[in-house]
Amino acid sequence: MSLPYLPVPYRRASARAPLSLEHFARRSAVHPDLVRRLVALGLVQAVREEDGTLRFSPSQVAVVARLQRLRTTLPLNYAALGLVVDLLDRITELETALRIRGRTEPVRPRTSTSRPARPGTRQTTRSDQKRSTQWT
Repeated sequence: MSLPYLPVPYRRASARAPLSLEHFARRSAVHPDLVRRLVALGLVQAVREEDGTLRFSPSQVAVVARLQRLRTTLPLNYAALGLVVDLLDRITELETALRIRGRTEPVRPRTSTSRPARPGTRQTTRSDQKRSTQWT
């Protein structure tokens, strides 16, 4: 049996290979101008080569997807989304640290013993505490 052509091994682009602007925009399903705007705002990381072309890490596709998801659910512009993303990342870091701390250090329950009032201050009563928690 003879083959009409020679078998050539197909090389897939490496998952770690940087993507060009057009390929990145196609993979992210957004317009290249929007990708340029996201890079200018600092929301997407890119490497600028000597000839001025932008190269993107494949992991940045997930960043663009997250930005698009937030943009459709929240009535914010892209500049404000940077702040929202930073705050969400910070919350995730703090929750992770708290979760790790909870595993290593037991949380001490509050004691219900009342401290003596300092001179010149008013002693709070149960009704004051109950009322103040209703408004916070």
